[in-house]
Amino acid sequence: MRVLFAASEAVPFVKTGGLGDVAGSLPRALNAAGADVSVILPKYGSIPQEYQDQMRHVTEFYVPLAWRNVYCGIEKLTYKGVTFYFVDNEAYFKRDGIYGYFDDGERYAFFSKAICEAIQNVPELQVDVLQCNDWQTAMAPVFLREFYQGSWACRNVKTIFTVHNVKFQGQFSDKVLQDILGLADNPTAASQLYVDRDSINYMKGALLYSDLITTVSPSYASELQMPFYGEGMDAIFRRRSNALRGILNGIDVDTWNPATDPLISHRYAVDDMGPKAQDKAELQRELGLAEDPTRPLVVMIGRLTNQKGLGLVRYAMNRLMDRGVQVAILGTGDKDQEDAFKYFDWTYGDRMAARIAFDNALSHRMYAGGDILLMPSEFEPCGLSQMIAMRYGTLPVVRETGGLQDSVVPYNKFTGEGTGFRFANMNADEMADCLLGACEVFWTDHDAWAKLQRQAMEADFSWDRAADEYLGIYHDLHPEIDR
Repeated sequence: MRVLFAASEAVPFVKTGGLGDVAGSLPRALNAAGADVSVILPKYGSIPQEYQDQMRHVTEFYVPLAWRNVYCGIEKLTYKGVTFYFVDNEAYFKRDGIYGYFDDGERYAFFSKAICEAIQNVPELQVDVLQCNDWQTAMAPVFLREFYQGSWACRNVKTIFTVHNVKFQGQFSDKVLQDILGLADNPTAASQLYVDRDSINYMKGALLYSDLITTVSPSYASELQMPFYGEGMDAIFRRRSNALRGILNGIDVDTWNPATDPLISHRYAVDDMGPKAQDKAELQRELGLAEDPTRPLVVMIGRLTNQKGLGLVRYAMNRLMDRGVQVAILGTGDKDQEDAFKYFDWTYGDRMAARIAFDNALSHRMYAGGDILLMPSEFEPCGLSQMIAMRYGTLPVVRETGGLQDSVVPYNKFTGEGTGFRFANMNADEMADCLLGACEVFWTDHDAWAKLQRQAMEADFSWDRAADEYLGIYHDLHPEIDR
């Protein structure tokens, strides 16, 4: 099964969010499961020079983009057994940043069209399945159907579109139809791209044109069919529910492993948890918190935005502080959120610490040294922090949404089952009740807490599980190809 995985970012070359982790890790697991998966992404100027020096030129051609013919080079390198192809056009991609430019609609339409041209013209890129990710690649399934069905290399390619976050859809002026996409004279395509009288939506095109739609957790696949979560696309998700699949993402279990993590001082494993207490004590000292093993240390790691449920935390902070809970937050984001947690840091002294920064090494120390991870998200397509925390025996307290609901098994005090704690509603008192209930177990039932830690650390969040599910989907699309 030959698969081309199209994404706008992938570790270790470029990353701004979870998509980069997926594109860097899932193809490796798919290859190990028996597929032949390559990745294609833009050749950004910000890709580290050490990787650019390893790239080998494959070919070049011109991409028809409405009235233009635009140069495209294809380069490649192999990293950890996966072949990565890079679409080269310096005018579009040799810039200081990745996203947020006035011509993003043109840049990623070019990228999508270049993918189709590469499948048609480059023998080693002729594949059975094209898997596109998020709006930056969303036009590829549309182009493939509208412009390339006469090509023997393209006509049997099946397409999958994966939604990582429906909030970002690629919406542009309808002038793009004529000037960039070349679809203004195609009423079938145009009607499926319009969202209102004056604007078109790249993601809408992919949702309607792709053979299958996947997203990053089963619960998120259900939520996308609801108006609250669907961001205006819920009717399409409902209409195409038979073609919609939710597959829970994984994490890199080699990078996130407390037994081998080089970024923590005291390594530990499920059968030897003693050093975790030393990691906690060091973290408390580092963050200026009271060094006290009896105080539950609650950590939050990630973007400081409204989506993460930080309004609930701000409302409940005084109650948590009065109960003797320690809270430590790491991340950057909206200024009002940053300012609020700086204020809490100043107000509560050795009970609360806020580090307004992106610090990968500190994040490892916080996962290792924390007792509880708090993640009260308004919505969370998948979420990685809760999986990482469980690997480190730091028990998550999460809201029941998206991947949080799918990955965290709630504690049952009668049976001892569970890998964390969950609450249902966007309500600060309900969140605080759940969090303080977790603290009560921490304070009063050490055996139950240790059992929960073991169960959390033994949960399987490797990419192998997700790879098996994706492989099944690929073969559903091409049943004639032997497993």
